[in-house]
Amino acid sequence: MIIEVKLKPNAKNNEILGFKDGILQVRVKDAPIEGRANKALVQLLAKRLKIAKSCIKIKSGETSKIKRLIVECIEENKVFKQLNGG
Repeated sequence: MIIEVKLKPNAKNNEILGFKDGILQVRVKDAPIEGRANKALVQLLAKRLKIAKSCIKIKSGETSKIKRLIVECIEENKVFKQLNGG
């Protein structure tokens, strides 16, 4: 499945805020230098979803705040439930 993510780097904490207008809001501590914020995003999502990091790929938006991610290895309904705090 594909989900859209709005990433805010250089945040105080790593946190998933849930979906707003169909876009997942995520904050990470890492700076957007040399892909560190993207790596932190993938790691945070994989941990929350309890899947391997290799199951999450950035389809587009490598250098943008708005990203499209491909999430595999998990059912779609579980993704939405777990990312909305469930």
